[in-house]
Amino acid sequence: MNMIKQLKMKFKDEFYKKLGKQAIIDKLQLIDEFETKYKPNTNSIAMKKWCTDYEYRKREWAFRQGIANLNERISR
Repeated sequence: MNMIKQLKMKFKDEFYKKLGKQAIIDKLQLIDEFETKYKPNTNSIAMKKWCTDYEYRKREWAFRQGIANLNERISR
């Protein structure tokens, strides 16, 4: 990805908006059931955090962008 394109990219949180509130509520209920039946693990904690925290989603997006950019630079 060239630098101009990279600088223009901004986090938009579109996937979360497309899911809708009911889908998020359903997912949080599934996470609670899982954690009750078993116990919290890193995946369930991360998914709960993703569903409830805008800043977490933003940081996760930035992390994925960084990995993609690194892979692009390495593969040149």
